Amino acid sequence: MTTTDQHGVVISSTDPTALAHYDQAIDEILHFRPAVLDELAVAVESDPQMPMAQLLQAYLGVMGTEPEDSRRARQTFAAWWAGVDSNQLTFVEAAHADAVQCWLVGDLRGCARRLRRLTTDEPRDALALLMGHQLDFFTGDATTLRDRVGGALSAWTPDDPHRSQVLGMYAFGLEEAGHYDRSEDVGLESVALDGQDVWGIHAVVHTYEMQGRFGDGLSYLDTRTADWSSGNFLSVHNWWHRCLYALETGDTARILQIYDATIHNDESSKVAMEMLDAAALLWRLTLEGDDQSTRWAALADAWDGTVDEPFYAFNDMHAVMSFVGAGRFVDAQALIDGREAWLLSNPSPSQTNVAMTRDVGLPVCQAIIAFGQGRYSDVVDLLAPIRYQINEFGGSHAQRDAVQRTLLEAALRCDRLDLARTLVSERINLRPCSPYNWLKQAALADRLGQQAAAVLARDEASRLATSGGSHPGHS
Repeated sequence: MTTTDQHGVVISSTDPTALAHYDQAIDEILHFRPAVLDELAVAVESDPQMPMAQLLQAYLGVMGTEPEDSRRARQTFAAWWAGVDSNQLTFVEAAHADAVQCWLVGDLRGCARRLRRLTTDEPRDALALLMGHQLDFFTGDATTLRDRVGGALSAWTPDDPHRSQVLGMYAFGLEEAGHYDRSEDVGLESVALDGQDVWGIHAVVHTYEMQGRFGDGLSYLDTRTADWSSGNFLSVHNWWHRCLYALETGDTARILQIYDATIHNDESSKVAMEMLDAAALLWRLTLEGDDQSTRWAALADAWDGTVDEPFYAFNDMHAVMSFVGAGRFVDAQALIDGREAWLLSNPSPSQTNVAMTRDVGLPVCQAIIAFGQGRYSDVVDLLAPIRYQINEFGGSHAQRDAVQRTLLEAALRCDRLDLARTLVSERINLRPCSPYNWLKQAALADRLGQQAAAVLARDEASRLATSGGSHPGHS
């Protein structure tokens, strides 16, 4: 029996209770709330054969980038799929089944392409939009991250209850594609429509980060703390963004306070998407000579057993950061050796992680070990050739900046000063209101023996840290 979901998309269901809880599950996942699991469980229990409930369950199994969750999702999906008459599926259900099977076997880009075709035909399919959007993020495809949602937006009317979430996705795509003024406007609009749109809040926060407007970012997050700081899958990540702003002001004490309270502690779940935020934050401190060995040791222990197999190179990088930060170089090298052996075993090239690992993941992980061992020239040799393709192993510009900072710091420390000058110039001209960028300009001037220039650069960094940064056209 066919019916329609809350957005008018034709789907199958024989049970009105299952449909109601499926619709609520979509609402919960659009808000990134854990209640999606409870709602979905009721939907599946009420109608175990409901295609969209089973498909959502499969997507959730791979969305978290956890190998064990993905294995369970493959098994559950295969058991259900074995009893399905595909001829009875609606167009949307058949398209999702085709797409999710790609993701279940590691073909992220194949799944993303299929979902984009589905969105073209059915732009009001919220699940296709959300999962496609996440895949564009996981694969670092900024153009599609923008246009996938932009191409569907006209189908979402101003009075649609989930227009906010679609706008929030679009704002993030705009930001990653470099349209900062537009991304700010769209992101603020999304949150004005629904203050609980944490992805929209997240998009605004990214926009301020990329413009160096850390004062505006701190004010925005602090004003809306109750909306984003707990009860959703993005809370740790948005606390991480709060810490990035605090890094610009030099408030290390506040950073560590937040780290211990919310980002990683004894009560934290061993979830890769949260542990990588912890690693990325501590690594930024390490690059500035701030040894956090105790925190590194605890975080490295948390990574144990979670990256034993190749699954997502972006996670591997952060695990290696943690092992290196904890002085566990043998474990860091063992991870790399395992990935190299896997590549030699001729895995299917359709697995997106093959190219991610080969082209970006391995050289980045090798560079992190080299940095930890003080082999700064090796870091430069590894990272400089790939610095314009780092996006290929996923993440956002803000997250991948840890790699760019590693390259810059290594270039300074091994006196590759022509490269360091180029990197600093790029950063300052892109974000002239970032204290970090001016501090690196000062470090470069020190290396060049330009004492007056170093003093001026540090003065500018201090002024910006006090003022909260600035941006033409913004107060």
